[in-house]
Amino acid sequence: MEEKKLYPVHLCTILDEYVWGSEEFKLADLGYRDSLLRDGWLAGNTISEVMDTYLDRVVGDRVYEYFGRQFPFQVKYIHCRTISPLLVHPNDTVAAQRYDFLGKEKVWVVLRAGKGAMAYVGFRKDTNAADFLAKCEDGSALDLLNGIALYPGQCLSIPSGTVNCLKGEVLVAEVSESSPMDFCLTTWGQEAGPEEFDPEFNLIEALDFINYGAYCAPAPGADSPEGIPELLASLPQFTVNRLRLKAPISISTEKCDSCMVYNCTAGEASVQMEILGRRTDCILKEGETVLVPAEVQEFYLVPIMEGTELLEVYSEAREPADSYINTNVEAVLPENEQ
Repeated sequence: MEEKKLYPVHLCTILDEYVWGSEEFKLADLGYRDSLLRDGWLAGNTISEVMDTYLDRVVGDRVYEYFGRQFPFQVKYIHCRTISPLLVHPNDTVAAQRYDFLGKEKVWVVLRAGKGAMAYVGFRKDTNAADFLAKCEDGSALDLLNGIALYPGQCLSIPSGTVNCLKGEVLVAEVSESSPMDFCLTTWGQEAGPEEFDPEFNLIEALDFINYGAYCAPAPGADSPEGIPELLASLPQFTVNRLRLKAPISISTEKCDSCMVYNCTAGEASVQMEILGRRTDCILKEGETVLVPAEVQEFYLVPIMEGTELLEVYSEAREPADSYINTNVEAVLPENEQ
């Protein structure tokens, strides 16, 4: 029997509402959050079910050897309306040794930003675990953090061990490793239930892998010409490009040997390919996400509207550099836990 060929497929959005705003998972393989495929003969299957069945045909040989049946990255929109919880994520080594998960390297791309919208990423100056713990407990941790005024199109890379949160009216697209490893350090007095954070991923558990050094934001890169990918982040786990489409472009996945994921942040585009001599179109509207399996080695991206912009995500599955663990910091426990 002839093997069915995989094809570009839409992913259904999963919406979670919280006191401070909302999160929309555009692509997730987390078990408790698992994206459904929307189109064709794969419709109704989750991304994890497709991975279990089609393995390297979905993600590529090299990516499958590196990540196994775990889909390598996730995409979600974070819509902050007040102030989001202060978070931190471990690197792959800490996450694997303690929790048997991937770490959560992540990248933020600002889609909308209201007046006064801010990101707090890392510390303004070198600090220590004792001072930070005290500030989290009395609600004044913002005094220590590095504030960054936000504007649409801005990209922020947030390395492991770097504390982070959003404040004000802001919408960001977050690309990260497939991992639930966000540790909640403080909710600023707002309610947060177990459906939002695993109680095990808390401030005390995170103290020894937080980077307490001053955060140095990377300089913004230059914009790329229309149709040429603008590199936003190149990490061992995944790469993020921005595409501003004015004309059709041809994409080949053979060189990187990876699936490709496209999230439409503005406008509308079509993902086009040939299957058995017939052209297929997968329309990608603003806010939607399409997975192009690695088996699809040649396809076109065609703009339908002016001002179309896409985020392109794929994995080259490179070996990471030596991981950072802050071994010089002594964890400080509250008096009732000493």
